[in-house]
Amino acid sequence: MEIETLKKNHLTRNIIIGVIVIALITTLILNFTRAKYRVTESFPLINGTITYIPYDLNIVAIYQQNEAGGYDEVDIVPTSGYALNTSESYCAIDNTKDESITIEYVDGKVNILGTSQKGTKCYLYFDIQVLARDTILADKTIQERTSFSSVLTSNTNGTIYQAPDGEGTSYYFAGANTENWLSFAGYYWRIIRINGDGTIRIIYNGTGTSTTGTSTQLSSTSAFNSSSNNNMYVGYMYTTNNVHGLGTSSTIKGRVDEWYQDNIATSTDYTSKISTTTGFCGDRTSTTSSSGAPNDTGGTGTTRTYYGARYRLNTNKTPTYDCPDPDNDLYTVDGAGIGNEALTYPVGLITADEVAYAGGVYGSSNSSYYLYTNQYYWTMSPYGVSSGYAYVFTVRSNGNLRDYGVDYAFGVRPVLNLKADVQLSGSGTANDPFVVN
Repeated sequence: MEIETLKKNHLTRNIIIGVIVIALITTLILNFTRAKYRVTESFPLINGTITYIPYDLNIVAIYQQNEAGGYDEVDIVPTSGYALNTSESYCAIDNTKDESITIEYVDGKVNILGTSQKGTKCYLYFDIQVLARDTILADKTIQERTSFSSVLTSNTNGTIYQAPDGEGTSYYFAGANTENWLSFAGYYWRIIRINGDGTIRIIYNGTGTSTTGTSTQLSSTSAFNSSSNNNMYVGYMYTTNNVHGLGTSSTIKGRVDEWYQDNIATSTDYTSKISTTTGFCGDRTSTTSSSGAPNDTGGTGTTRTYYGARYRLNTNKTPTYDCPDPDNDLYTVDGAGIGNEALTYPVGLITADEVAYAGGVYGSSNSSYYLYTNQYYWTMSPYGVSSGYAYVFTVRSNGNLRDYGVDYAFGVRPVLNLKADVQLSGSGTANDPFVVN
């Protein structure tokens, strides 16, 4: 009986050991399979990182463009100032180019995906990146404007102006300039300015380069808000009894968002070029005094109220690119402040201050600057509330900057901010516009 019991114990032990061995082998096979087909890993190359499928990648050669236009072999992936040359970069297996392998360069990291065999060798070429800002500023004379009390009508080709903004220095077009045309997403645009963060602010001009007429704006006009009997209706977004509310979209925001959804949001080729962190300022700092600087007295209900842009542009003729109330009125899709993620899409309207920088003056006609279209169209800047009626700045058909009741139906010209790292070709004329590459 004792010998039989020992035999049974040995048998049981052997069975357990066998089960454990089989489990370990199965686990190793599964892990190897998953690593082979699903897992991607990263290894650092000093300043850069390459993501790859572990068993595939054998070697990577990195070439960086030099000032002479040639390429130098380097041992790091550049993290800024360069763009991956996708036409030159490739991966090969046994010296044969593998077209199924995808190479991406995003935020200083290279992703190599789709490799199918061991021994894959990849050759990465990086070109010096010329940012949109550099292309636009090339061969331009930079000047400053010190007076904004008179309209600017002169031909300003070859010139771009500068002014401070909350992010640094803006470079803006003004006067009768014909070198700020841009083609993007199947439409023509006019460049308003290079923002201080390097992004490019552009205003819609339709499917052609006509400078006047309804083709320069969306096909249907829109009220700014369908109701006008309350201070809240001066807001591109508003909340009842809140000077800076962001709870409800205005009528015109709904129209702009609809256009964006139908024409821009449908393509990642377009959305990947648009900044979601550069905001749109609808300055609602307020005062009840027609001559005093806004200090947020007033702004709710039917209280007689005057807003920041009215004081700057009607009273003092001094525009600004700083948003005086950024915590509440800098509308961004991402970013800091009370207004963060307030917008449905990263699209808005031009501000009255931007119109003034471009050459418009409150109450003065100007048919010679690039924002003149012979049409009425909305800005997003509140003007004031008087006798319970809400007013917002517009550009009139004669080119002057003026206030109108928010329930009027005027033209809509969407405004976008292109990312700072987009690259442009072209010269900026109507016949050879800047093109987003």
